[in-house]
Amino acid sequence: MSFAPPTTSVKLVLLGEAAVGKSSLVLRFVSNDFQENKEPTIGAAFLTQKCTIGERTIKYEIWDTAGQERFASLAPMYYRNAQAALVVYDITKPASFIKARHWVKELHEQASKDITIALVGNKHDLVEDDNDGDDSSLRKVSIEEGQKLADEEGLLFFETSAKTAYNVNEVFVGIGSKIPEAPSSKPQQPQATDGRIDLSTGTAPAADGCAC
Repeated sequence: MSFAPPTTSVKLVLLGEAAVGKSSLVLRFVSNDFQENKEPTIGAAFLTQKCTIGERTIKYEIWDTAGQERFASLAPMYYRNAQAALVVYDITKPASFIKARHWVKELHEQASKDITIALVGNKHDLVEDDNDGDDSSLRKVSIEEGQKLADEEGLLFFETSAKTAYNVNEVFVGIGSKIPEAPSSKPQQPQATDGRIDLSTGTAPAADGCAC
């Protein structure tokens, strides 16, 4: 008789400047889908997805926060008590990397001291599509810069493409591998928030690895 692997619920928040692709990363992970012209998130969106890592299942409770500056003051409501965070920037926009540094600093100062943070440089497909052999015209934040910040701050580091799915699963598997097992994991109930878009989904997990 086979037993289902234990499930650990993990509250995960996405932070980053507007238009860096936070919602697209989540959509790719949860639904294996990509929308070219996705509407900006208003307030925050809530989604769930399961991911099998080794002999246990991680149930991600994902808060995808809006990147517009006017919503920045709401962020602590979402990263409070979060076990994990994705800080996302666009590798073609240096200003978004500066903002990512700000979010990392804020998380270290105000979030749970044992939070697992992944620094994610998104839109790798824009570099891949640069066919002149020199990606410098599009890439504005080097891999070395991202890795240096991650090393200095004790973060996981990935470059991803929500459009092509490059490294998206790896981000969530990497985070899940760092999350300690809990004796009992009760899903955290999402708080009712004005302007929240509830995109909760019941996508079933794949047989192996993350369901997407």
